Amino acid sequence: MSVAAYSDQELPGAAPTNVSGPTDRLSFEKEVPVKLFSPLNLGDLDLPNRLVMAPLTRIRSGQFGVPGELVALHYTQRASLGLIVSEGTYPSHAGQGFPGQPGLVEPEQLAGWTAVTDSVHAAGGRIVAQVMHAGRVTHEATNGGFPVVGPSAIAINGTTRTYDGKQDYPVPHALTADELPGIIAEFVLGARNAIEAGFDGVELHGANGYLLHEFLSPASNVRDDAFGGSPEKRARFVIDVVTAVALAIGADRVGLRISPEHNIQDALETDVDDLTATYGALIDGLAPLGLAYLSVLHADPRGDFVQHLRARFGGVFLVNSGFGAITARDEALALVRDDVADAVVVGRAAIANPDLVRRWRDDLPVNEPNPLTYYTDGAEGYTDYPALAS
Repeated sequence: MSVAAYSDQELPGAAPTNVSGPTDRLSFEKEVPVKLFSPLNLGDLDLPNRLVMAPLTRIRSGQFGVPGELVALHYTQRASLGLIVSEGTYPSHAGQGFPGQPGLVEPEQLAGWTAVTDSVHAAGGRIVAQVMHAGRVTHEATNGGFPVVGPSAIAINGTTRTYDGKQDYPVPHALTADELPGIIAEFVLGARNAIEAGFDGVELHGANGYLLHEFLSPASNVRDDAFGGSPEKRARFVIDVVTAVALAIGADRVGLRISPEHNIQDALETDVDDLTATYGALIDGLAPLGLAYLSVLHADPRGDFVQHLRARFGGVFLVNSGFGAITARDEALALVRDDVADAVVVGRAAIANPDLVRRWRDDLPVNEPNPLTYYTDGAEGYTDYPALAS
């Protein structure tokens, strides 16, 4: 009997007496990984393991946002992961945040993504598209001259890389209440386009200071209408977007990623009471929808704050602790073993190890990622990390 046939509670400290060969002995000695490498139902998807590839900005899709053969190879190499979440893809030209970012707008972009998803599926993988509107985290020299928008007319303090070099972040146009339905429609169209391009679902990007997160943060949202002024009102727009997308493509194909108190790109959340009230209101608005999952990026996934969100959500719960530090194998094993989360989202380990599932399952050596190649062009640091020989 293989290790996969046992639950983590059943695995003994010593191998059963009917195990005779060294290979079988080795498999039984690996008692901790069982739960991490067990199946998980995630909405409309059945995952073979609980390792999820994080959405990772890699800017390999050129000025026109069309993913090509290199992008397809990159994702296909990682098809053994339980789920792949694509890099952030923009649902409208105004929502593009970076040079080289792929889109879900033009027919050529959808054709490129169709080739990616077909290749991943042929390799036995599952892939969802992260739909990301950059909001104020962009520049007109990046998004093709479209107005930069946000919940309030407050610029990020800093510079951004554009096609014309580094530029100061502009003061965004404060979206009016009448304009918000149009933004919701952009998210819905992006999600529908993702499904048309063969993705298994979508993850809405509500983290890291981009548009949805900007509405949640009291530092970037100083509105005094129905979408700002209190924690409940700041959560409203995100709830409206998620609800609309769930209605459009089915809630069991929709996830949401959030990063409470991550405090980057000036989406600051430093008041604990306000933070608790804001994300409590958000989760209360989402819980009845029956979403595929909630993914939380937080430095302390075991802490009371994150675990309270999990209990309040009541559905499949993913955690990612590795924004500031690389998530290690032992941590990933423990997070699932200890029921901190249903699955673990990993980034840099997945960048450097296309066969990460095998390496972590069998406790084999791993490649180390090269940060100098994260945001460059070409295959180096993207598709040239070697897999182990069979």
